[in-house]
Amino acid sequence: MASGRQALTRETLGQFEQLILTAIKTIGKDAYGVPIYEKVCELSDKRINFGSLYVTLDRLEKKRLVSSRYSDPKKEPRGKAKRFYQLRADGDRLLQESVATSLRVADALSGEWAFIKKWKPTPQKTKRA
Repeated sequence: MASGRQALTRETLGQFEQLILTAIKTIGKDAYGVPIYEKVCELSDKRINFGSLYVTLDRLEKKRLVSSRYSDPKKEPRGKAKRFYQLRADGDRLLQESVATSLRVADALSGEWAFIKKWKPTPQKTKRA
């Protein structure tokens, strides 16, 4: 194994976690429930369970891969605070490692599966599950 490679016991991301971290990273400072949900649905090309999103966000926060903060409820239209999420350094690092692994897998299979190089996201309207 190359010296830069990590041991198999190192923490890795599941596919759903990777989708959520990608959504948070691409949305940026305005990443809260609904936009995260919509981005994950777009990335996965299917509707997801809204409850699963929040369970996974809580797990990612316990793992210290994301952090969250609440908005001022007085400034929100219905008076309920929004919970905003952002990647922490470890979350960003694990996402980079996960994407790099996915790219290596895609590269290895690109000769077998022609669709890999042709995939582009399809615009999709998403609704809450």
